[in-house]
Amino acid sequence: MVRDGIYYAIGLTVGGLIVSFFTSPAWGFPLYVVAAFCLYFFRDPDRAIPAGPVAVSPADGKVVAIRPDQPDSTRVSIFLNIFDVHVNRSPIEGKISEVRYQPGHFLVASKEQASAQNEQNLVTVEGEGTRVTFSQIAGLIARRIVFYKHPGDDVKKGERVGLIKFGSRVDIFLGPEWEITVKEGQHVSAGSTVVARRR
Repeated sequence: MVRDGIYYAIGLTVGGLIVSFFTSPAWGFPLYVVAAFCLYFFRDPDRAIPAGPVAVSPADGKVVAIRPDQPDSTRVSIFLNIFDVHVNRSPIEGKISEVRYQPGHFLVASKEQASAQNEQNLVTVEGEGTRVTFSQIAGLIARRIVFYKHPGDDVKKGERVGLIKFGSRVDIFLGPEWEITVKEGQHVSAGSTVVARRR
């Protein structure tokens, strides 16, 4: 469980109790429902991390696009709805070489334009002779991107590195040394689904 979920749930429950005390229990019930949803939304299950020369998904969600990004790069876009786990994980083991915030819009995260136009946090991890970049992208509802690490930090493959609150998108950029193993429409899980293998 992400700590934020506990704080939200406590605050909403207290609010529900106050509303119920001054009005009636029926008026406080919606706040209890939202508190329960926050506990569900901020869940953070353990995952079995695959071994070997593979890159794992940085996010839970549906693969909505696999596109050439640069002459030597492929972008895999993952859309997270409000029912997906929103904890993000490092796709490979290595050192974080760059963290770059990019301001932008808050378009619906499932749309193709969101990759280029939305507010996002771009993270590059370098290790074992390769470099992988992924971006945490805000959406229409998601207005808060959280990232726990800093440039120079070492990360393990599948290690928790941040989250995006309430619906979002995560893109991962892979070079020609990687063979993509997922397909559009596939549901992936952060840290446990292999998105690419080293050639």
